[in-house]
Amino acid sequence: MTRCLLLLALVPALAAAQPQSLFIADLTWPEVKAAIAAGKTTAIYYAGSTEQGGPHMALGKHNVIASYVAGRIAKELGNALVAPVLPFAPTGEHAKFPGTVNLSDATFAAVARDVGQSMFAAGFRVVCFMGDHGGGQEALKQVAADLDRAWWSKGRRAYYIGDAYYKAEAGIHAYLVEKKLPPGAHAGIEDTSQLMFLDRGQKWVRRDKLAAADEKSGVDGDPRRASAAIGRALLDIKVNAAVAQIESLVRKP
Repeated sequence: MTRCLLLLALVPALAAAQPQSLFIADLTWPEVKAAIAAGKTTAIYYAGSTEQGGPHMALGKHNVIASYVAGRIAKELGNALVAPVLPFAPTGEHAKFPGTVNLSDATFAAVARDVGQSMFAAGFRVVCFMGDHGGGQEALKQVAADLDRAWWSKGRRAYYIGDAYYKAEAGIHAYLVEKKLPPGAHAGIEDTSQLMFLDRGQKWVRRDKLAAADEKSGVDGDPRRASAAIGRALLDIKVNAAVAQIESLVRKP
């Protein structure tokens, strides 16, 4: 009985220690400080991209997906907060399409490095780097390695979570093949389905402009068979791949 009363008394304090959001940009600095003190010692750095997604998807597709996946990862880990999603990346051939924003690898890496150092300075003990776009993956890997070498003696660790992209891509491809759906390289069923699941207000996907692959339109794949149900399954693959790798790395001495 006494133990139950003690636990009940602790409920308000425990609730107060939990941040109102898992996204750093939503919090005040005292709330971030309190969250770190209460055990939110991992920071998730997720890079998106602003790039063409064919005539049917808004250019911010990767940013919407990255924000959702990062939030899910933080929630499942239980000890993490999400840094603001970087909305730009090296976009390569997509840069020829109006609205696409292209960063050099050097600029992309410099921003990631500075954000990572800011997270360490704030008190986070682990920073996990990942990206939703193919461009910049090697840069993120190098930044994580450099920061890890520079900070590990201070009890800080930086990790590149490549499984959030590469292992997830392999899992998504296998899922589509199993379902007898046509995989694509860009703006096809994979990307479109994920955004459809998140597009509850129907403002990011132009459903009347879904069309098969066309070099001029920027589509590689066939988004016409995309669906929110497929998108949910593909997003789960990304989250599960990232969480598994982070937990594996953090357990290592």
